[in-house]
Amino acid sequence: MSILSGPLSAPARQAAETLTSLLALARARLGAKLTVDGKLPSAKLDAEQHAVHGLAWLATYAETLKAMAAYVNGLETQGRFGPMERLITLIVFGEYLAQAQGGIPMNQAEFIRLGELGITRAELSRLEEGAAGAFIAHGNSVETRAELVALMRQSSSNATFGDCGLEDTMEEIRAQMRRFSDEKIAPHAHGWHRANEYVPLDIIAELAELGVFSLTLPEEYGGLGLGKESMCVVSEELSRGWIAVGSIGTRAEIACELILNGGTQAQKEKYLPAIGSGQILPTAVFTEPDTGSDLASLKTRGVKQGDVYKITGNKTWITHPVRADVMTMLVRTNPDEAGHRGLSMLLAEKPRGQDAEPFPAKGMSGGEIEVLGYRGMKEYEIRFEAFEVPAENLLGGVEGQGFKQLMQTFESARIQTAARAIGVAQSALELGLSYGESRVQFGKPIVSFPRIADKLALMAAEIMAARQLTYFAAREKDAGRRCDVEAGMAKLLGARAAWAAADNALQIHGGNGFALEYAVSRVLCDARILNIFEGAAEIQAQVIARRLLEGGN
Repeated sequence: MSILSGPLSAPARQAAETLTSLLALARARLGAKLTVDGKLPSAKLDAEQHAVHGLAWLATYAETLKAMAAYVNGLETQGRFGPMERLITLIVFGEYLAQAQGGIPMNQAEFIRLGELGITRAELSRLEEGAAGAFIAHGNSVETRAELVALMRQSSSNATFGDCGLEDTMEEIRAQMRRFSDEKIAPHAHGWHRANEYVPLDIIAELAELGVFSLTLPEEYGGLGLGKESMCVVSEELSRGWIAVGSIGTRAEIACELILNGGTQAQKEKYLPAIGSGQILPTAVFTEPDTGSDLASLKTRGVKQGDVYKITGNKTWITHPVRADVMTMLVRTNPDEAGHRGLSMLLAEKPRGQDAEPFPAKGMSGGEIEVLGYRGMKEYEIRFEAFEVPAENLLGGVEGQGFKQLMQTFESARIQTAARAIGVAQSALELGLSYGESRVQFGKPIVSFPRIADKLALMAAEIMAARQLTYFAAREKDAGRRCDVEAGMAKLLGARAAWAAADNALQIHGGNGFALEYAVSRVLCDARILNIFEGAAEIQAQVIARRLLEGGN
């Protein structure tokens, strides 16, 4: 009898430990190869990017299996580990361990094999033994996938296809947001997308009433005082309806965290309650045309003249700037200070605009960047010419702190992006399953064919894996522990899962998936951006690997 026929918490933990032991070897050997005089030269990291990024992916898989093992243990302890959760666990462990054995996909064309990280064949054979070997042999089988899809087809509601392991309060929040998405967003999202329309202001007002913008804000500033885990649930469900609606909350989250962590008391009292209530809509103005992820090379100048800063320079990929009331703007206030030390963050107020006159402010102009997906807020390139910001709106009141202040938001931003990715992936799964049930070929629904069912089973399993990793990162953040590595891993895996789910859902639709009238075409376009913004996958892998090689968790 297979060890997988009984409770799964112990085998799951043992299999996760096996992969973690291989990660430790890979980390030590790659570190020894790249380290010079106790340091990691950037030139060596760049030259070995394939292996370096592969280490990040191996670490992401190990952390995901640890999160899944904790998930299994929690549900088994509470008597909530049912047949669907069991099948999902078998598939996740079977597939991810087999990929570690043969090659982990960093994207569709690039794979990392553990031999490239210094793991010998003898060491790799650990995956053939014990719990890991049992999962590879019996976990992701034809029968397991078929059983899972059969249960999914019987599910009365396409909730999350499996217990997420959350407490009742979180599931109540999920149910509320799911109803809102199903009633107010999903029926209209595709029409808004195709017309390139904004998320309606009345929807934004309802989001404010539901507490979306004040979710994690402390009660003293009018917030609900909840943790990042609640942010994940809300972002996931809203993004399942349409990523644009899920992302409206991201603007508030980033702005509030910037001000809460780095603002003066007067700035906190002025802006936090107004952002939390939806009275003020914020936008982030960081990226420049020639810098991308290299924020330390920003050139936009902020010159202090009397009691104002005069801003001159170009910014790009600015989301939802036309209807925003305040911009969190990263500028160079000290031109003599190279790199990030010369950067400051400003809270730049502006009047709301409209398409006919997007920026009715002196010293500010710009044009829309037309995009494939992620519509509903609109992207702009903006030119500033002596645009004035009161000096009192320097975040924290001290120059040179902007880059540091921004870095403090990256954990939350990436956790939320991972949650948005899960919502997009869930939407793709539901569209794929629905179409598979309704589309009849050769006398039966196409979901009856194994290659269609397999896609759906693997989607459901990977979405749950990414979800558990994201929740783990959120809980680490809520506990006050540094979680930049875990947040980066969640974003890395979630984005890949969203793209895979959207691509497979479109494939299930066949030719109809290529037609603009079908919602899956929008979901595919929306999913593609997730591997790029909030840190492109390559940048994310580089950051994760550097932290691991430098001794981070």
